[in-house]
Order: sequence, then C-alpha cells, then structure tokens
Amino acid sequence: MYKWIFAALLVVPVIELWGILQVGDWLGGWTTFFIVVAMSAAGAYFLRLEGRKVWLEAQRQLAQGQMPGRSIIDGICVLIGGLLLLTPGFFTDFIGIVLLLPVTRPILRGIILQWLERKLRDGSFTIRRF
Repeated sequence: MYKWIFAALLVVPVIELWGILQVGDWLGGWTTFFIVVAMSAAGAYFLRLEGRKVWLEAQRQLAQGQMPGRSIIDGICVLIGGLLLLTPGFFTDFIGIVLLLPVTRPILRGIILQWLERKLRDGSFTIRRF
C-alpha cells in the first residue's frame, strides 16, 4: 500500500502541473491562476458547509442512540474532498467536487462500504499503529 501512496505522491503533481499548463495555454496564465484560486476558495467554503451538515447528522444519530457509521464515512469523504479542492490543480478539484457533492456521495459511500465489507470478510482488514 505504501508504494501506491508513494507513486501517487509522484504522479499526481506531474498530472496537475501538466493540466495547469494546458489550461494556461488555452485560457491564459492569469485566468488559469484565478480559476485555481477560486476553486480553492470554493473548496474551503464547501468543506465548511458540508462538514457542518455531516457533523450535525452524526450528533443527531448519537443523540438517538444510533451508531453514526454512514455519517463517519460521509465525514471522511467531505474531509478528503475539501482537502483535494484546496490543493491546486484540476484533476484533484474534479475528484474533490465528486466527493463533496451530496448527490454523488451516497454512491461513493456504497462503494466504500462494499470494499470494507469485503476486506472484513476476507480477514485482510488490518489497523496499524504508527
């Protein structure tokens, strides 16, 4: 797993830089710069907005005595989506928007829950301490 993270840390910035340069050639440097800054500002705003909704839903479930499992997964999606929107680049912005939108989040939540269930059934799910 660590080699996938290492590969992503090397490949994603190259893809982002290539995308920014392509959009810069197409729209111009200043326009591209303002789009990147605007997407980061939008990411911060939507991270706060959607994060608050997820937090309130988790608190409501806890107050009713329910385990907020789906809210926790939603919170992870919102956190990762917001962080991806804060990073400069168009590829990460697209993934961040998909993770933040309330319309697409249930689809991703289902995929994550199926993945977790498969890992738990196989016995290959491990929690490591650092």
